[in-house]
Amino acid sequence: MSPSVAELAPFTYVQVDTTTQAHVATVTLNRPELHNAFNEVFIDELCRVFTTLGEHPDIRVVVLQALGKSFCAGADLNWMKKMIDYNLDENVEDARGLARMLKAVRTCPKPVIAKVQGAAYGGGVGLISACDMAVCLDSCSFGLTEVKLGLLPAVISPFVLEKIGPGHASRYFLTAEMFSAQEAQRIGLVSSVVADDADVDAQVATWVKALTHNAPEAVSVCKRMIFQVYNAMWEPAEEVTCRLIAERRVSSEGQEGLTAFIDKRKPHWVAG
Repeated sequence: MSPSVAELAPFTYVQVDTTTQAHVATVTLNRPELHNAFNEVFIDELCRVFTTLGEHPDIRVVVLQALGKSFCAGADLNWMKKMIDYNLDENVEDARGLARMLKAVRTCPKPVIAKVQGAAYGGGVGLISACDMAVCLDSCSFGLTEVKLGLLPAVISPFVLEKIGPGHASRYFLTAEMFSAQEAQRIGLVSSVVADDADVDAQVATWVKALTHNAPEAVSVCKRMIFQVYNAMWEPAEEVTCRLIAERRVSSEGQEGLTAFIDKRKPHWVAG
């Protein structure tokens, strides 16, 4: 016998909160003091939450939001410190954890709506890309800055490429430029840009109403169809991307970039 919606709320997790109302589950990233940066606990909890919600028959829509000034600042500093001492195999397994989490969001049978405020960097952009639609404040900023550290946006790349396409990805993966909310909408990362929190809530309410008026099985199958058709090569890509980021982390550049970031200095390759 499946649990009722009421029995789902709240989840007793440390870094992620979940509440439900009617047929809508709200997942909240709850590391505001660290700008909701990823670590292994955060990744595992988010993966388990989306897997559980995806299996629940009474949930029709999942809303992903975050507490604090930022939606998600990417990798947590202490998590990055651990990467420096990981060997290649340990880095591959670590990367697979992030891949599993992003895939749990992307393949969740329920439509996933992201509410974005503040900044989203690296893995935060990957997380938005894994959602079906996103609304953000016009003050938001975004960045895919991994190459500044001698690393790659590898594990997130299948999701980001699906969302913004290879042309835009080439620019922002390679230059590591920051970009605005308006640019995020232009390239397809977010669906809507609004002025204030009330407008964010109104946009989410509009999407929720539309989604819950549609046949739930058809919505789930349609979402799966999009993923399967567009990402026919996704499974082989996971092996490639996890190994690529692992190789970069243990490379001399990766080690220098991570160490420089932690030491708050410029890596040796910065010109000028």
